[in-house]
Amino acid sequence: MNAWHIRQAARIALRGGVIAYPTEAVYGLGCLPWSQRAVERILRLKQRAGRRGLILIASSIEQIEPLVRFVGVDRDRVLGTWPGPVTWILPASRWVPAWVRGEGGDVAIRVTAFEPARELCDLAGPLVSTSANRGGDTPARSAFRVRSYFPGRIDYVVPGLAGRARAPSEIRDARTGAILRKGG
Repeated sequence: MNAWHIRQAARIALRGGVIAYPTEAVYGLGCLPWSQRAVERILRLKQRAGRRGLILIASSIEQIEPLVRFVGVDRDRVLGTWPGPVTWILPASRWVPAWVRGEGGDVAIRVTAFEPARELCDLAGPLVSTSANRGGDTPARSAFRVRSYFPGRIDYVVPGLAGRARAPSEIRDARTGAILRKGG
């Protein structure tokens, strides 16, 4: 992966496009969370309803602060895991669109440590990050697999491979500390 591809993906996301990019363990499908049309495209690609909400990734704590409320949660516990492969379910601020929050009114968010994804978020801001696959399919770990799953249906695919993590990020509930999905 080189900087040109990251810049190109950021430009397309900023214009409301759907992109695919490598994360710590798998390729992610992404877009700006503010673009309802792009989020709906991703949900159609994945053949998934939006009721569960979507994960957002960011490059820094400063990027996510407007999106969350640290009410009823141990802020230090959450921040102590970032940057890194832990996604936290946190109370969403009013800035998080309903189509990202899903039914619960919370937001799932992670400050990534994976350099290509961090660089992408540095340029585009927080991004939707959901595995690049349809329900029941193995998540894509390469640009080639993304293209084979979604031929001609993604606006830009950053070339390369996902990181070395064996499983997607761990998901934790910030209110209870419960692990909702074990990580890699």
